[in-house]
Amino acid sequence: MSKSPQTATEAVAEVPQGMKPEQIAKTLRTIADSFRQSLRSPILHTPAEQGLEYEDVSFPSEDGVPLEGWFIPAPGSDRIIIANHPRWFSRAGLPSHLEPWKSLGAATGNDFEVNFVPDYKILHDAGYHVLAYDLRNFGHSGAANGGVFTVGRFESRDVVGSLNYVRSRPDTKDMTIGLFSRCVGGNSTMFAMTRRPEVFEGVRCMVSPQPLSPGVALSRALERLGIPARHIDDLDELIRLHISFRLAELSPVPWAKNVNVPTFLYQVRDDLYTWPDDIQAMYDNIPVAEKKLFWIEGTTRRWDGYTYFQQNPTQMLDWFDRYMK
Repeated sequence: MSKSPQTATEAVAEVPQGMKPEQIAKTLRTIADSFRQSLRSPILHTPAEQGLEYEDVSFPSEDGVPLEGWFIPAPGSDRIIIANHPRWFSRAGLPSHLEPWKSLGAATGNDFEVNFVPDYKILHDAGYHVLAYDLRNFGHSGAANGGVFTVGRFESRDVVGSLNYVRSRPDTKDMTIGLFSRCVGGNSTMFAMTRRPEVFEGVRCMVSPQPLSPGVALSRALERLGIPARHIDDLDELIRLHISFRLAELSPVPWAKNVNVPTFLYQVRDDLYTWPDDIQAMYDNIPVAEKKLFWIEGTTRRWDGYTYFQQNPTQMLDWFDRYMK
């Protein structure tokens, strides 16, 4: 039986403070290796659990990679939300109450399950069709680019593919489109807007929880480990040798300058994976006048940002409603 690839957070959890140089080197290699092949999350929930009718769908990414998803109809509606997901997750969420997925966030308190199906129920009941899909190399979607994870660059092709799919279906081609782009899904959408702005003509708005610059996230991980900050340069080079991109080339901060639809960002302010300044810089770079930034207070757990919508959906639904009428 093959062993699952070790995750960066597993490395963080198992290495003691005050590491020797060889331990530091091993930890950096393990973190870099997680960009070469990501741990997939299984599909443990379906819309049927919320009493929703749905269709299993498959459609090509911009470059032909097969993407798997659900189409959840809302009869009588002419509006559709396209939803994607964070790293490690699938369209169904993340079973981070179970190993090996528990180790992804356990060191930072993110060791509880995230189920995204209630999100789709809320959107459906608010009058939206929903297309929820797995990004490449995640969930049930196809393996691509040798399995490497590029924090939005290659994954941006999947965002384009999802829009092409909605516009190709006879029953959805004339619908008003909104985007629910979470974490790396938000990064991917911003990079897709950078590469292919014309694809977003007619898209009304985006809600984007917790986009993330990997350089910031990895610097915070080294800080938690007690690894001197200078080693981020070593880690940067190791990652480049795997995926050919430097960390600075994977940040959505410059991509945000090309966001071309009304956009609502929200973020756990004290999230241990990032710093508020990184999210603020993305927000400040968004050039459209119709934008909003909301901070989730009182927690350091990133996963609380992923479940916030299903617990407090009002302002996000108001955003969709305002721009999709």
